[in-house]
Amino acid sequence: MLMAAVLAASDVGALEAPVNDYPTVARADYIFGCMAANGQTRTSLEKCSCSIDVIASVLPYKAYEEAETIMSVRQRGGQNASMFISMPVLREKVARLKRAQIEGELRCF
Repeated sequence: MLMAAVLAASDVGALEAPVNDYPTVARADYIFGCMAANGQTRTSLEKCSCSIDVIASVLPYKAYEEAETIMSVRQRGGQNASMFISMPVLREKVARLKRAQIEGELRCF
């Protein structure tokens, strides 16, 4: 019975802890790009770090990575890019990332 109580308590703690599934390199890449757009200052470092933390709290890394890939292909242009622009499922993935980025801007900037 004691073991069941310990396991139940550990499950509750696991539900409360935020999931940090964004690799450090992905966070750093976002921060570098954000700072390039917002200035190379300590203040922009803090705001950009806050922003990626907010994005990570509302969007799983897999969804972030998919949206970033779609946006990258769109920027290249060409025949393959048109598919990434026209498909509603892919547009929604990008829209979710953009909403998460807006949330980060609202909370941090």
